[in-house]
Amino acid sequence: MTEGIAGTGSVTGGVNILLRLEGLTLFVGMVVLYCAWDGSWLVFALLFFVPDLSFLAYLSGPRFGALVYNTAHSYMAPVALLTLGFGLASPLTLSIALIWLAHIGIDRALGYGLKYSAGFGFTHLGRIGRQKDA
Repeated sequence: MTEGIAGTGSVTGGVNILLRLEGLTLFVGMVVLYCAWDGSWLVFALLFFVPDLSFLAYLSGPRFGALVYNTAHSYMAPVALLTLGFGLASPLTLSIALIWLAHIGIDRALGYGLKYSAGFGFTHLGRIGRQKDA
């Protein structure tokens, strides 16, 4: 892994492809489980992009923005929620966790990785946005 500007190293080549395929697998798996769970597609549509509201934290600066964005796009909270949902047999909790994980999966599949404090466009999967080719 090569280090870039301000410690913004990112994976390349086959590892990048593998991580993006893992994201796609997560997305498809969660959608299939949600369908098998017979979850409400209206709820799915309403909640799918909620984690992206975390980008508003960038209004307070790139360091805080990256922290909040990464918290909302890490597997830890939705997997804990999924476990809690199964443990408590809570359909709403399970639905939220499946939707949240599906969102993270499609983001990773599309190359929107976890953010570095150098700015929104610096991710562990490479640079994104207009500055990508700069």
